[in-house]
Amino acid sequence: MDEDRPDPLVRLDETADALELLREVFTGDEPLDEALQRLAETAARAVPDADAVTVTVMTPEHPRTAATTDPRLIEVDEKQYSARRGPCLQSAQTLEAVRAVVGEHGDLWPEFEAAADEAGVRAYLSVPVVLPASDTAGAQHVGTLNIYSYKATAFDPFDEGLMRLFTTAACATITSAQRWQRLRDQLQHMERALESRATIEQAKGALMAVHSCTAEEAFAMLVQRSQHENTKLRDIAVELLDTVKRT
Repeated sequence: MDEDRPDPLVRLDETADALELLREVFTGDEPLDEALQRLAETAARAVPDADAVTVTVMTPEHPRTAATTDPRLIEVDEKQYSARRGPCLQSAQTLEAVRAVVGEHGDLWPEFEAAADEAGVRAYLSVPVVLPASDTAGAQHVGTLNIYSYKATAFDPFDEGLMRLFTTAACATITSAQRWQRLRDQLQHMERALESRATIEQAKGALMAVHSCTAEEAFAMLVQRSQHENTKLRDIAVELLDTVKRT
């Protein structure tokens, strides 16, 4: 064990304290990005010499940094995204932790090395946050913790093990956040649908009054105009109601 590193028992205690803090601050009803921000902040407390933490999320379009304790280091993440290579992407792809000392991987990750060196980063540890497989789905990669240090001696296999413990324990809170975000998105979708229906019903009523027609005939008028103008039905209804208000 490196003599420059803190005693393992002290480091274990710090990780346990960070986990307890994580458990206390999570409410279970936060959007995912807010949950990941809390995860980044508590992870920075869990490892000695962790000067900053970012969280990379892999989306169908492209990776993105969803949380950070220091916005100045987002650029180091983004250099990896644009180059499509780097320790955080390797960790996300392999679902394995990746430790790196800046200056030793110039041939493998030149873009990351240059950006990290410019930012003053000397050591780096990426740890995937993976939800375990269930009866209905396989293991799910939620994000990758990217831990930066300005000390070249920072991070060792013991820190890697501690962060694996940390991310495993954090999965329950992340799952709650994901569940809440899906529920919130569903509710917002339902609210928009109800608002659209109310607007369309008002527009139908206005047409019925003007043209002395039935509800079915009024709705057909709205549909015909929507198709003719290639515009959403709700937008046609809003435009019609605005016209009625001005007359």
